Amino acid sequence: MGHYLLRWQFSASAAKAMVAKPQDRTRPATELIESFGGKMHCYYFALGDYDGMGICEFPDHTSVTAASMLAASTGSFARFETTVLLTAQEAEEAMKQANAKSGSYKAPNA
Repeated sequence: MGHYLLRWQFSASAAKAMVAKPQDRTRPATELIESFGGKMHCYYFALGDYDGMGICEFPDHTSVTAASMLAASTGSFARFETTVLLTAQEAEEAMKQANAKSGSYKAPNA
């Protein structure tokens, strides 16, 4: 299973609802991830550009996309992003593949 970083910014109405009724959102998020065959590794609230982030595993890109789309479709998020994460070994393999093709790609301004 692949690893993914999920980051979100709550909508103003979602933030207002959580202030009015404080709640731990870990369980609903975990249940959503698991319903698509995934596994939640960590769930954090955050300060800054994003209100929260999670590291998850999913069986494939389609599953994580479906989970992300379902979450985003609720209107509770002003922003919801999904990023594929690579292990160091996967990144090294990508570097090797890029190195093997080095010089074969011609840039538009070449």
